[in-house]
Amino acid sequence: MIYDLHSHSNASDGSLDPDDLLLHAAQSGVDTLAITDHDTLAAFDRIDTRVTRPRLVPGIELSTSWRTIGVHIVGLNIDPASATLRRGVRQQQRSRDERARIIARRLRSKGLPDMLEDVLRIADGEPVSRPHFARHMVSAGIARDTRAAFRKYLGAGKPGDVRHGWASLPEIVRWILEAGGTAVLAHPAKYRLTKTKLQSLATDFRHAGGTAIEVVCGRQSLNTTTHLAKLSRDLELAASCGSDFHSGDNRWSRPGGFPPLPDDVRPVWTTWQTYSK
Repeated sequence: MIYDLHSHSNASDGSLDPDDLLLHAAQSGVDTLAITDHDTLAAFDRIDTRVTRPRLVPGIELSTSWRTIGVHIVGLNIDPASATLRRGVRQQQRSRDERARIIARRLRSKGLPDMLEDVLRIADGEPVSRPHFARHMVSAGIARDTRAAFRKYLGAGKPGDVRHGWASLPEIVRWILEAGGTAVLAHPAKYRLTKTKLQSLATDFRHAGGTAIEVVCGRQSLNTTTHLAKLSRDLELAASCGSDFHSGDNRWSRPGGFPPLPDDVRPVWTTWQTYSK
């Protein structure tokens, strides 16, 4: 059984419609897929409920910060109709909208054209993120590709690197729990923290009510998996796994294209009594 519990549709910054994402996952051999779009639940308003494979676990990836460091929390097996979560999503979207305006203003101050209107059109009503700016830069000939756009304009320390006014980590976890879901610390290796700081982050996350951690996210080294598995065991956090799929252009993140969880961790799906379809 292949569980892919981290993926993105074009309801946020993925490339595929939710139904096409489910089809692509099925063709890739995935048995259970969680769609976890960034700060939005829009995918679940668009999915064809007649699709029965792969099994769908409703999810979301919410943005927050820890000690000024941006981190992501995945909510799995949530109720997409949760009033608490819907209010939280609206709050997050207001933060994203304000951030988009600041990014556009900063880029304009560096001599680039005002691109906010074009970026909003690309986002098509969904939460605006830096990849939307990158896509516009490519189409407008400002950058050769999206990697170049991040390297020059949007990445860490660049003009478009703007902090959000996200909800706090405990508040994010509370939204997920009140929606009946499981809070998962997403892709912990991507934060590039020392082992001591990662231990502190995971501990604070657990104290806030989080109960799982992504031990495997996409293709990663065996050393990374071993370390995260130990962290999972030490803090008694369930283990999750996923591709973090966004686009077929990235072979390293195809649905289901990641190593299996180690045998000595407790898979997050064993903590669920039922699945949503």
